[in-house]
Amino acid sequence: MRPVDRPESDAILGAMRQVALAGGHAISHADTASILAAGRYLLRRYDLTDIGALPAVEPADLARLLKDRDLAHEALRYLAIMVMVDGTLDPEKLKSVLAYARALDIEEAYLTQMVEAASGHMAWAIADMTMRNAESVVSGPWGTRPDPVEWILPYKGDKADPALVARYEALGKLPQNTFGKALWDFDKNNGYPFPGDPGALNSGFATPHDATHIISGYDTSYRGEILVSTFTAAMHPINPMAGHILPVIFNGHLGVRFNDVATPARGGFDPNEFWHAWARGHDMTIDLFAPDWNVWDWIEQDLEKLRRDWNVAPA
Repeated sequence: MRPVDRPESDAILGAMRQVALAGGHAISHADTASILAAGRYLLRRYDLTDIGALPAVEPADLARLLKDRDLAHEALRYLAIMVMVDGTLDPEKLKSVLAYARALDIEEAYLTQMVEAASGHMAWAIADMTMRNAESVVSGPWGTRPDPVEWILPYKGDKADPALVARYEALGKLPQNTFGKALWDFDKNNGYPFPGDPGALNSGFATPHDATHIISGYDTSYRGEILVSTFTAAMHPINPMAGHILPVIFNGHLGVRFNDVATPARGGFDPNEFWHAWARGHDMTIDLFAPDWNVWDWIEQDLEKLRRDWNVAPA
């Protein structure tokens, strides 16, 4: 994203505050922390300390000030997050975001998902998020692949691949400072079976996802899963909201059950580090979910050197 000037950043942050206030809501701690963190980490507004000083930016005002289409799309994503920071899919806040979307002339899948979920069609929203996540993971249309729920667990029964398990197991013999040893430690410490094991997740998802945990430093708590998926969405811009950020917020903050793999919870949203994770992923110089990225090209590299080379800011 290009540098954002002060009138633009004031407009975006002011609109975020308006969404938080929609329907007569009082500003919450999560609202304040989110707006300040989005300003600090993404819009470089280090001077902002009082969100009450922000202008009351209405939809027409935002559309008038944001002529850059990429920036308009980015801003609307920020506004959509404000609907959910307090742990509910608030209908009045969502109505406010939709007014901004109309003014900006933006239609996006994640907005449809939010509307359908708020309208009681949660099963449809879950199915759409699941498919868009799957298409993001493979970086293209799903095509003739199995249903994503089947694809994610491909080694069951007689489909186990002991040779693949052995390849991952061998990473444990690498020096402690290497990326490969960190991947081995991560899976072992979390009790995750290696790809190829009957209980393991598909390597096409599990390996880049686990690698992103390692590179970013985020753990596997509900908070950590929201953060790593946000980092991923900024690093790998295919269905970032519809396929990555919304699913983990729904699952780990709103308590929505998607499947038997991801147990739902409430309260996993960290209103400061969330926006920092967005900025950290955006600043990455390599995409670990890109089709041409291969973990085996990097396993012997020093982990800290990779973080420096790939421009990973400290968490």
